[in-house]
Amino acid sequence: MARSFKFVLFITVLLFQGAVAAQTGSISGTLRDKTSQEVLVGATIRLEGTSLGTSSDINGIFRLQGIPPKTYNLTVQYLGYEPLTRYNVVVTVGNEQTFNLELEPSKSGTQLAEVEVKVRKSVKVASTETPLSIQNLSLEEIKSNPGGNFDISKVVNVLPGVAGTPGGGGFRNDLIIRGGGPSENVYYLDGVEIPVLNHFSTQGAAGGPVGMLNVSFIEDVTLATSAFAAKYDNPLSGVLQFKQRDGNPNRVQGNFRLSSSEAALTTEGPLGKNTTFLASARRSYLQFLFQAIGLPIRPDYWDFQYKITHKINAKTTFTTIGLGAIDDFFFAAPKETTPENLYVLSSAPSIRQWNYTQGFALKHLTENGFWNLTFSRNMFDNRLDQFSDNFNGDQTDEAKRTLGLNSQEIENKLRFDYNVYLGDWKISYGAVAQYVKYNNNTLARIRPEVRDSAGNIIQTAITSAFDTEIAFGKYGFFGQVNRSLFNDRLAISVGARADGNTFTDQGNDIWRTLSPRASASFALADLWKINASVGRYFKIPQYTVLGFRDNTGALVNRDLPYIRADHFVAGLEYLPGKTTRITLEGFYKRYTDYPVSERTGIALANQGADFGIIGNEAVNASGIGRSYGAELFFQQKLRRNFFFTGSYTLFWTEFAGADGKYVASSWDNRHLVSLTGGYKFRRNWELGVKYRYQGGVPYTPLDLEASQRNYVFVGREILDYSRLNQERLGGAGQLDIRIDKKWNFKRTTFNLYIDIVNALASATPSYPTFTLQRNADNTGFATTDGKTLASDASNGIPIVLDDSAGSVIPNIGFIFEF
Repeated sequence: MARSFKFVLFITVLLFQGAVAAQTGSISGTLRDKTSQEVLVGATIRLEGTSLGTSSDINGIFRLQGIPPKTYNLTVQYLGYEPLTRYNVVVTVGNEQTFNLELEPSKSGTQLAEVEVKVRKSVKVASTETPLSIQNLSLEEIKSNPGGNFDISKVVNVLPGVAGTPGGGGFRNDLIIRGGGPSENVYYLDGVEIPVLNHFSTQGAAGGPVGMLNVSFIEDVTLATSAFAAKYDNPLSGVLQFKQRDGNPNRVQGNFRLSSSEAALTTEGPLGKNTTFLASARRSYLQFLFQAIGLPIRPDYWDFQYKITHKINAKTTFTTIGLGAIDDFFFAAPKETTPENLYVLSSAPSIRQWNYTQGFALKHLTENGFWNLTFSRNMFDNRLDQFSDNFNGDQTDEAKRTLGLNSQEIENKLRFDYNVYLGDWKISYGAVAQYVKYNNNTLARIRPEVRDSAGNIIQTAITSAFDTEIAFGKYGFFGQVNRSLFNDRLAISVGARADGNTFTDQGNDIWRTLSPRASASFALADLWKINASVGRYFKIPQYTVLGFRDNTGALVNRDLPYIRADHFVAGLEYLPGKTTRITLEGFYKRYTDYPVSERTGIALANQGADFGIIGNEAVNASGIGRSYGAELFFQQKLRRNFFFTGSYTLFWTEFAGADGKYVASSWDNRHLVSLTGGYKFRRNWELGVKYRYQGGVPYTPLDLEASQRNYVFVGREILDYSRLNQERLGGAGQLDIRIDKKWNFKRTTFNLYIDIVNALASATPSYPTFTLQRNADNTGFATTDGKTLASDASNGIPIVLDDSAGSVIPNIGFIFEF
């Protein structure tokens, strides 16, 4: 019996050891020359700290197998090229990581003595066109970001100069970059512009509470906050580029992710010898969670994403991508009729949206460069409905409608760019053509007529009702020339673009939008660089502005010029080690021709961080603005199982409206601090910590008398614009902690994580809001005299809400790789 037990134990140990031995992962990818895009044959690929390595084949493809699951730094070396390191590469059994890696030709030839110095370029993210004001996030930095919940838009907030929504408790993804509003940024996915990045998007500004992009598709993210390349049109504050990886060419694989708010399924693999795919679908279940805990809102969304890559031949690649979403934000009666719950029901519109972006790209390599031809189509359908007396969440009485909006934006875009390399010269040029359609049917009852007890009119009604449809063309031309001198010690870039359209009065005067830009980078020493850039950038006003009609049907905003921003930036870059990067920059932005509301006299630069729509009104181009400050950034890539990024930004941002007087803008935080770090423990445990601090922003105080008089009709507060941004919220800090643990099995991986948002329950200062007290059974308003609420609500009981209390939000979820 004992001998039998020992035999069984011996076999069990052998099987267990065999299972452990079988638990290995793999990495694959393609190597290319960064300039010519030609594949590199025979490059050496290694994992730091191991003897594991391989080389790229005749097609530039490599595959490294038999890797014990853990985190590594992947290094690539090739004669005549700068060495490259890809940091924080997590190897698991369930999914094979795939990379598209690009090596930069070396100016020092093959001298080994210079390799030790030049290898420090591995942490460099700048280019000749954009030598400063640019940062990069890798896949793992996005996936493991504490408090990020796999939302790329939230993760970008860790970068210098980037602030989240002020006064909103951090629940929205509006990107405020160097004091510029959410409408001043553009977003590109594999070279295809995606105008809608978030669910429940604010029309005219692109922000929203939940990002749409699937993090499993992303290879890295790059944010430029100035020195924009000439090929990008419409940026005033930021260009956010998302680079997707290709599907795995070796096997079909995927993952299922379940978090506290959503479930997502992603699959990928080969569709043939030269074709790969990526596909995903995601569904929220917040509506069920909010129903269970008694909140009155029901956010429900789906999104879908795909990418197909087909290699036609050695020189030509065809790629198609797609991204789409279906959103439904509605209300239900709350379990508790608290003033806060009732305010939500009365102040926000219900939202029904859907959108998609479809892109097709053809890339062809030439003898000394390459060209790209991209066609894309995107469409955004937006419906907003709002009613007064919506305190049970089901109001549909048309007599009580305060907002009804049904709008669509459609863009068809064709872009061509050619890139030529002639020794130390790089020349890029191209053109873009677009056909745009916009329609909007709006009924907005902004203010009701109000009479006093004697029947005298004390406030006239303000109503905006129009039905508009416009269609027009947009076009642009761009070019950029780069030159490196003195063995790559000095790099200079000069570019320009001009844009026009067939709709606005001056749209075809493209000389008015001629936007020159220049940048330079000089290596003071092997570890130090001084960088500078100056540029002029233009943006066409939002379609919501251009398509607005007054009550007579006239297109009153057709005379608007393009919005202009002039940037001046200078900075230092220090690379003390191959894993460390430090930058210091100063910036100044000057705005002219900014749209200003005819009704309020306020620049639209102060709007965009709320649900609904901005710009749906008559405006003029009298607005001016300025934003200036300095940024300090420190980055430590993965070294000895530790990584860290930290930044501090000090800035001021001001705008002037109809009166020409500068006032601190709604985005004037002054101070931004971001600290993020992580440590990789043994046995695939990982700890991540993030701390962010945002200084308090200005806000416009309430007009209490007007708020009380109008509340029954508009359902929210009225601001006193004669005191625009004269008050300021307190600053807000937040600590987020995340713990990950991975278990690798024979063919699968299970990743369990716990994400604690606002672990210290810090206060989140929010704008004060206004409501009137309801009676105990929520059938009407409470009054001071016990009578029915007067027409001017003078006997109502006002309540000013201050929703600044902080709470700890624990999230738990898992990722199953197969």
